[in-house]
Amino acid sequence: MEASFGPAFSAVPAGPKAEGSSTYKQHRRTPSSSSTLTYSPRDDDDGMPPIGTPRRSDSAISVRSLHSESNMSLRSTFSLHEEEEDTEPQVFAEQPSVKLCCQLCCNVFKDPVITTCGHTFCRRCALTSDKCPVDAAKLTVVVNNIAVAEQIGELFVHCKYGCRATASGAGAAGAGASPATVAGKPGVYEVDPLGCPFTIKLTTRKEHEASCDYRPVRCPNNPSCPPLLTMNLEAHLKECEHIKCPHSKYGCTFIGNQDTYETHLEVCKFEGLKEFLQQTDDRFHEMQLTLAQKDQDIAFLRSMLGKLSEKLDQLEKNLELKFDVLDENQSKLSEDLMEFRRDASMLNDELSHINARLNMGILGSYDPQQIFKCKGTFVGHQGPVWCLCVYSTGDLLFSGSSDKTIKVWDTCTTYKCQKTLEGHDGIVLALCIQGNRLYSGSADCTIIVWDIQTLQKVNTIRAHDNPVCTLVSSHNMLFSGSLKAIKVWDIVGTELKLKKELTGLNHWVRALVASQNHLYSGSYQTIKIWDIRSLECVHVLQTSGGSVYSIAVTNHHIVCGTYENLIHVWDIESKEQVRTLTGHVGTVYALAVISTPDQTKVFSASYDRSLRVWSMDNMICTQTLLRHQGSVTALAVSRGRLFSGAVDSTVKVWTC
Repeated sequence: MEASFGPAFSAVPAGPKAEGSSTYKQHRRTPSSSSTLTYSPRDDDDGMPPIGTPRRSDSAISVRSLHSESNMSLRSTFSLHEEEEDTEPQVFAEQPSVKLCCQLCCNVFKDPVITTCGHTFCRRCALTSDKCPVDAAKLTVVVNNIAVAEQIGELFVHCKYGCRATASGAGAAGAGASPATVAGKPGVYEVDPLGCPFTIKLTTRKEHEASCDYRPVRCPNNPSCPPLLTMNLEAHLKECEHIKCPHSKYGCTFIGNQDTYETHLEVCKFEGLKEFLQQTDDRFHEMQLTLAQKDQDIAFLRSMLGKLSEKLDQLEKNLELKFDVLDENQSKLSEDLMEFRRDASMLNDELSHINARLNMGILGSYDPQQIFKCKGTFVGHQGPVWCLCVYSTGDLLFSGSSDKTIKVWDTCTTYKCQKTLEGHDGIVLALCIQGNRLYSGSADCTIIVWDIQTLQKVNTIRAHDNPVCTLVSSHNMLFSGSLKAIKVWDIVGTELKLKKELTGLNHWVRALVASQNHLYSGSYQTIKIWDIRSLECVHVLQTSGGSVYSIAVTNHHIVCGTYENLIHVWDIESKEQVRTLTGHVGTVYALAVISTPDQTKVFSASYDRSLRVWSMDNMICTQTLLRHQGSVTALAVSRGRLFSGAVDSTVKVWTC
């Protein structure tokens, strides 16, 4: 016989297990037992029996708690968060003591804890409330209240399969019905006369409900069968018309009742193979377990392989680093050795020169070799310094940087930054002075004109389609270099009028120098010499070592620095290359010249963080200056002083 669950439960007498049980009791119910009674809070001394000895009742009493011991008002809802409550109704067989109710949520304690104020509350209430409702003290959990928890665990409640929701929670509450805690939601539950008749201790509720005869179940043969109670499942299975063959997973399509099921087993073709099929299933299961174990082993080996690879990579990096340090030290030792040899050669030459002068009686005209030393450092830029320019009239030094600013330094009195010029939207790459005007070129493709007297911006020109790499002025004209182009501008007051664009260049123009009536431009492995008056190319010098990054012109030589660490020297008259100077181990970014009646010195700045001093008389390096912490990118000279700018954001001053 099929049975449905819910309001249509059929009353089934409880089994013998209810008799003599100390954990749960069977209640006899009358038709009126489905109604709930109003809960009247009271103290323990009002004649209520001890909590541990529940009495039988024809009516279920649902929990209704108090606001406080001094204000005992009825409640029909709960204050705890919905997501934190149990999903089962709690209908107590007898009225719990008021002292077992939390004064925050007004329900029976759940996980009771003692707080610093000495009162007991639910753990969740204590953690979610700020102050104690009794003395307004801050709530902090101290310890679990085990005694109260044990008392609550001894309370008797109705099995959840013996409870049902009232037809209308609000109506029942208004009529005096009492609420029950269910899923943290406000609701009213009552005893179902057709449900489970047992009351059990709260601590053993789960154990009973897991085996309760009134627990709803589904037919294992077909989920579409009507819902059943556990006690009716056995009878239903005897009459169920949806019994499948135990070998259905192998392809048997039989479906029938118990009688036809037994008959089918006698003729089922899979029945004779069941041992083989079972062995096959067992073997397949073993193979699956073995495969899973192999997968775990593979994952473990992969993780170990990954760790070994990381360790190997780390060892390779450490080894490469050590090799790099070794190479650097070896290179430095070789460089120092070459430097010593050059110094020795220079000393021998100087000694020979002194001896010759002694023999000629003109020793008094001999000027000892000058040694340059760092005399100070200008600090203030927030990025690498890319260009320098000196205004000799006012002893001012201008420096352009990646921080998009130009700083003005006093090089005579205060040695401090006088002002910071702002106006560019990109890196400042080039600086040039003509008269009382400062011209700055930037990666934002513009040239800005500044008045040196007021240090104010007076004009901005959109000069190129690419960054302005270099600037130089001569004959009241400004020359600007960019990608494959040099533009010639007539200087008219604060305005720049485009006069001509010089083409035929093969790469970036990073170096421009004007000397007498000629303009020298450097690009990829080429130096072009232009007549400033006709603006025509009159000579081309071919170089090696990649792009030309810097050019300097002396009275007798043309000097250029290249990407591949080399410095080439040509005779200015014959245009024949006379020497290639080596020693740098990085790109030669800048060149500068200091000439005296007796000698000419060329200074070179490099990516290798060093400056070198070259004597143009014998074409050797006479000094290496190592004070910068980054690549040296710019040079400027004024009154025998040398200024160097670097990627370390500083400008250093060198003098003899």
